[in-house]
Amino acid sequence: MSAFGSPPYPQLRYCIRCCLPETTEGIRFDEMGICQACESSEQKIHINWKEREKQLREILDHYRALAVNDYDCIVPISGGKDSTFQLHVLTQVYGMKPLAVTFNHNWYSATGRYNLENALEKFNVDHIMFTPNRQLVNRLARKSIYTIGDSCWHCHAGVGAFPLQVAVRFNIPLLIWGESIAEESAKASYFDPVLKFDRDYFTKVSAKVYPEAMISEGLTAKDLKPFELPSAEDMERVGVVGIHLGDFIFWDGERQMEFVRDTYGWREDKVEGTYKRYKSVECIMSGVHDYGKFIKRGFGRATDHVTVDVRAGLMTRQEGMELAKRIDSERPDALDYYLDVTGLEEIDFIEAIKKHREGKMKTLPETYPMRESPARPTVRPDVVNKVEEMDPRAQHAVLNPATPPVEQAKVATDDLKEEETSDVGSR
Repeated sequence: MSAFGSPPYPQLRYCIRCCLPETTEGIRFDEMGICQACESSEQKIHINWKEREKQLREILDHYRALAVNDYDCIVPISGGKDSTFQLHVLTQVYGMKPLAVTFNHNWYSATGRYNLENALEKFNVDHIMFTPNRQLVNRLARKSIYTIGDSCWHCHAGVGAFPLQVAVRFNIPLLIWGESIAEESAKASYFDPVLKFDRDYFTKVSAKVYPEAMISEGLTAKDLKPFELPSAEDMERVGVVGIHLGDFIFWDGERQMEFVRDTYGWREDKVEGTYKRYKSVECIMSGVHDYGKFIKRGFGRATDHVTVDVRAGLMTRQEGMELAKRIDSERPDALDYYLDVTGLEEIDFIEAIKKHREGKMKTLPETYPMRESPARPTVRPDVVNKVEEMDPRAQHAVLNPATPPVEQAKVATDDLKEEETSDVGSR
């Protein structure tokens, strides 16, 4: 039994102030052992936010005055707390007319779907959404863990590509995102941003590979067209630029969540892999993503959240370590759905991610709780549940992506015929 508050892996170096380990992507420690994310939190206190807000106002006024189309900007939204707050700031504070754009990962929770629709109604904005078909999402989710050690390539790539595609097609140069990369990631700081938004921003930050790297059996170049970035020539023609509100206004995700919750009826819910009830609440698969991160890097979403609370003085570093150690290692129920739709065994999932380990993670001890036998998924996308509730034939559909939809329909029809025959015989 480890001592209370000791790090999950004593072999790793951790920030002496928060709970981030050296396996955090892009992390840098100063000479005292303080990570860049902690430096960033200190920098926020010394930034002249009035001056930065003035810069924001000038940017918004400039693009509003261009009047090259019916919209002042694009706001990529998921319905999460950040994008809801973005809509509030832009429409209610600055009087902008945004076009809301959503890449639908096709893993929406019921709460997430409500939050998205609620935001569109409350802020009365026009909206475009792209939804890749579920069979494509399932195949990409399988390919994703082998290619980048993460189940969510299609979401990382789509969130980056689709708003840019809309910007080019509708000639809307300004995209406005929410949280700054300097806020929690440890990849940059407010005084040393490192990465500026450009055509390849999301590939560098999260997707890691371009669509051509995902081409394989069952995934053609044509399938991956929705994830392609516009050409550099088209980006330059339109003059596409992207900014993060968090670089111009003081960002406090939890306070902002409380504001949109109390003011606009935004809803919290249980989120696997953490003790907070708001981050990524819109996606049922966030727990699988974070569990994969735990396997690959030795920490998950709970560690990300305790570091924020430790910096804010809401808990001690020792309390944060203990809480993260307990929650990060919990097997998410949504993993059953992932295994079902990808056709993988649980050991396949773990071993595929382990191959992406680097440095000291390759030698660390591991214990991952696995189900002894496959379980019927209890956590599924909201739309799958809704369709099944309204169409009894859907209850017989085969989820495995290897089974073509026509064959699924035949299975469902045959099963229903058997039930009907059975019912007649029992009358």
